[in-house]
Amino acid sequence: MIISQAALVFLGVSVVATSFISGVFGMAGGLILLGICLAVLDVAPAMVLHGTTQLAANGWRSFLWRGHIVWPILVRYAVATLAVFILMRLIAFIPNKPLIYILLGVLPFATELLPKRWMADIQKPGAPYLCGAVVGLMQVVAGVGGNIVDVFFQNSKLDRRQIVATKSATQAVGHLMRIFYFGSFAEAASVDIPIWVYGAAIVLAMLGTTLAGRALNHMSEADFRRYSLRLIRSIAIVFIARGVWLLAAG
Repeated sequence: MIISQAALVFLGVSVVATSFISGVFGMAGGLILLGICLAVLDVAPAMVLHGTTQLAANGWRSFLWRGHIVWPILVRYAVATLAVFILMRLIAFIPNKPLIYILLGVLPFATELLPKRWMADIQKPGAPYLCGAVVGLMQVVAGVGGNIVDVFFQNSKLDRRQIVATKSATQAVGHLMRIFYFGSFAEAASVDIPIWVYGAAIVLAMLGTTLAGRALNHMSEADFRRYSLRLIRSIAIVFIARGVWLLAAG
């Protein structure tokens, strides 16, 4: 399978736009981009391309805000995530598109319905391990897990800069592992994606992330939390509809 030039241009524009959104809200842009990649590619190559752009966006964002990263949280999170990825690779599980879309749509609402007493604070000693394990699993099954990370961070006392910086670093870890995970399957080679596409995607992701810095600095804490919630809910509804449609059509 060879991707058309029009599809490549569309993906490029999408990378910049979604990286900007993620740069402001810490996530959401990754959800949108994954949905776009899945519409154009098979699951494994879509996961690899999406993981590459998100690694660049989150890695660059965490570098820009590196002074605000809470390192003990990041290290504990990474240990748990790595353990889950190793286990899932032994199982060799690849999800299908309807499952991914439905999970992407259901997860934000599911986390909102969790009882308050079940919602861990990422600053508590064991919370990063729990968060890393759950999100690592969702990175394989659904391609993302940022909304779950949100639950842990929104219940913390961290400010918006610490939230964006540390979340970006944790997500960069997950995306790196996801690239190796799905890239190890033969399906990932089923699409002929030129190597320069990955390079361009990385540059565009960094561009979108850089442009978002000023917007984040001018946003209040209240607006940050309110608009991120509205955006995630809107995306979730679209993905549930897409997943149901694919199941009905398939």
